[in-house]
Amino acid sequence: MIPFDAGKDYHKSIRGAIAAGTPLRLRVLLPRSFGVSYCTLLLTKDGCDTEYIPMQWEQTDGIEEWWQKELIVNEPGLYFYRFEYVTAWGTSVIRRVDKSQRGGIEGSEQWQLTVYPPAFQTPDVFAGGLIYQIFPDRFFDSGTPKKNVPRDRILHKDKHDLPVYLPDENGEIRNNDYFCGDLAGITEKLDYIKSLGATVIYLNPIAEAHSNHRYNTADYKKVDPLLGTTNDFKTLCAEAHKKGMKIIIDGVYSHTGDDSVYFNKYGRYPSLGAYQSNRSPYYSWYTFGDMKDDYLCWWNIDTLPEVNESDPGYVAFITGDSGVLDFWLDLGADGVRLDVADELPDTFLDAIRQRVKKHGEDKLLLGEVWEDASNKISHGGRRRYFDGRQLDCVMNYPFRTAIIDFALTANAERFMREVSSIVDHYPPQAMRLCMNLLGTHDTERILTALSGVDLSIKSRAAQAELRLEGEDLHEAKTLLKMCVAVNYALPGIPSLYYGDEAGMTGGKDPFNRGYYPWGEEDGELLAFFREMGAFRKSFDVLKEGGFYPLSAEMGCIAFLRYQPGMKRVAVIANNNDHAIDYRLNLDMRDMSVYRGGEKSNGAVTVQAHSAAILTDTTPCAAQ
Repeated sequence: MIPFDAGKDYHKSIRGAIAAGTPLRLRVLLPRSFGVSYCTLLLTKDGCDTEYIPMQWEQTDGIEEWWQKELIVNEPGLYFYRFEYVTAWGTSVIRRVDKSQRGGIEGSEQWQLTVYPPAFQTPDVFAGGLIYQIFPDRFFDSGTPKKNVPRDRILHKDKHDLPVYLPDENGEIRNNDYFCGDLAGITEKLDYIKSLGATVIYLNPIAEAHSNHRYNTADYKKVDPLLGTTNDFKTLCAEAHKKGMKIIIDGVYSHTGDDSVYFNKYGRYPSLGAYQSNRSPYYSWYTFGDMKDDYLCWWNIDTLPEVNESDPGYVAFITGDSGVLDFWLDLGADGVRLDVADELPDTFLDAIRQRVKKHGEDKLLLGEVWEDASNKISHGGRRRYFDGRQLDCVMNYPFRTAIIDFALTANAERFMREVSSIVDHYPPQAMRLCMNLLGTHDTERILTALSGVDLSIKSRAAQAELRLEGEDLHEAKTLLKMCVAVNYALPGIPSLYYGDEAGMTGGKDPFNRGYYPWGEEDGELLAFFREMGAFRKSFDVLKEGGFYPLSAEMGCIAFLRYQPGMKRVAVIANNNDHAIDYRLNLDMRDMSVYRGGEKSNGAVTVQAHSAAILTDTTPCAAQ
C-alpha cells in the first residue's frame, strides 16, 4: 500500500505543475487498522513558513481509507509538501523517502509542486518541431570568397583534417583553426536539413570572434567575416522561412573576448577598449582589480573577461532600442538560445525577455541550464525561469543523461523516475518546447558516448587516436536507434547535432566538432533519421500530449503519449541482450506497430537493444 504517489491521478488530481488559482485535490491512502484520527497537509512555499492544512476523511472500504484536501494555490512559485497523521501511538510523517517516488527533488523528503502564472505562454509555432544544431565553421563551405579575414587564422585545406588539439609553441590552445563553413553553405543545404524533419535551425555563435567556436565575442553586431555578411544571414533567414523553418541564434552575454572591440587587450581595434583605459565607454562593463591584468574572468579563463550584467550601459547595449537583440531579430532571427543562462542575473533575464518579445510573442527564448531548471539555485538564490518573465524553455540535459544512462546500464527504473521528475516539475508550456538533445558542441558525439568509452581518463592525444569501428560501431549504432526512438517521442523538441545523422564520432571538444562528411555519410543512419523525422511530424500528440509511464523494470521502459481526440503513440524500449514479448494493456491491443516490433496475441515482440513504436489508426476518445 503506497500512501501517496504524485504520478497517480487518484493521489494528485493534476499531474505535474499547475497554474495558480487551479483547484488541486491531494489524497492520501492509509490502512484502517492504523486508527488514524487526524491527517494534515504540510505545504511550504519556497523560503516561507510551513502552512498546516487539515485534510478530510473519506472511507473506501474496511481495509483502507482516504484522506483528501482540495486546495487552491493562488500565488505562483515553488512549493514543497508532505503529510502527517495522528494515531494512538503518536504522529507519523508521509514523506518522499527516495527518488523513486515521483515529484520530489534530490536530497529532499518532500514532493515539489511548481505553480506557474496562468498567463505564462510560449510560442505555439515551435511545438512539435525538431531542432537541427549547427556548429557553423564545420558544416558546409559554399566556396564564396571571404573578405577581411584576419591574417592570424589558420585555414584548413583538407576537410578531413582533425581540428587542431595540441598547444602551440607558446603552450596555448588558441582554437584559431578554421574549416571555412559559412552561412551561404547552410543556405545551400536547407533542403537537406529539411529532409531530416527539422523545423528549427540552432546556430552556434556567428558574431565576429577570434576563435572557431566564437564564444569569445569580438563584435556583437557584425557577422564573422569567415561566415559571410549581414546580407548572408538575412538571406539564410528568409530562405529558411520559405521552407517552413525557424532560425535560432546563440546569445553569449555573460562574457566577451579579450580580443574584442569592447576589451581590446591586444589593440586590434581602433576603439578605446576597457583594458586600455578607464576612460573607455566599456570600462564599467568589466571588473578590474588593482593591476591591469587583474580582471574578473569567466571560469578564470583570461581570454574571456566577464561582464557585469547589471551595468546599465551593458544592459542597454544588449536589450535596449537598437541594441544587440534588436539587431539580430530585425535581420530575421526567430529566437535566441542564451549561453550559460544560469549565470545571468534575474534582472538581466527579465530585460532580455522583454526585448525579445517586443519582436513578437512567437519569438523563442531558450536557456542553457544543465540541471532541473525548476528548482535550480544559482546567483545566490532559487531561480525563477518559468515565472512568465524569463525563459520559454531550456536545454534538456537531464533527459540526455537519463537516456544515455539507460542505454549503457539498462536501469529502467532510474530512467523513468528521472524523466518523470522533469515532466512533473516543468510547466507544460515550457516542457513542450524544451530542447531534448543527445549531443551538442559541449558533449562527446553520441555514438562515442554510447560506445561506453571513458573519456575522463583519455588525454587529448589519446582522443585524437580514438576510432569507433567494427562490432563496437555496430553496437553503438544499434543503441543510438533505440535512444532516438525514445527521444523523438518524449515531451519537448528533439534536437539533432549536425553530423550525428551521418555517423560522426569523436570525443570531447574539439573532436566533437569535425567537418561534416559530405558524400561519406553512413547511409543506413541517414535513412533512419529521415524516417524518424517523418515520424515526428506525423502525430499531433507529440506536440503537447500527456506523458504516461507504463512500466520500467528488467531493462525495459514503456510510456504512452496521450491526448483526447488524437492518435496515441507508445514506445517500448528493450535494452536486454535478448528479445522480449511485451504484454499490452487491454486499451492498447488495437494499436498498430509503426516500427521496430512485431505484434501478435496481445503482445509486441521487441528485439534486443531496440525500441518498438505503436500508434493508433484512429484518434482515441477521452478516457
